Amino acid sequence: MLIRHVLEDRVLHVTLLRDLDVASRAAAALQIEMLLVADRPRLVRIQLPTSDPSPASLSVLALARRLCEGLRTPLTVVGPVRPAAPPRPAAAHSPS
Repeated sequence: MLIRHVLEDRVLHVTLLRDLDVASRAAAALQIEMLLVADRPRLVRIQLPTSDPSPASLSVLALARRLCEGLRTPLTVVGPVRPAAPPRPAAAHSPS
């Protein structure tokens, strides 16, 4: 699986599950294109898996941008979600 998607209130949320390479680029692009044509979302949000995407991932992003422009659908791109840091334990106070 290359992408995960959810359609909520006509907003298509697409997540690239991993940084793409040349071999996976076409499949991911086709999946995104099919979603855009079938769902006709009012907004598309694509989440990249890394802050330094590969050329293949950028190529898929460029294709998605062109498709969204053709459909007059706004596109938002976000970077990876970093997990929240675990809470720090409270400092123990020693009795004086």
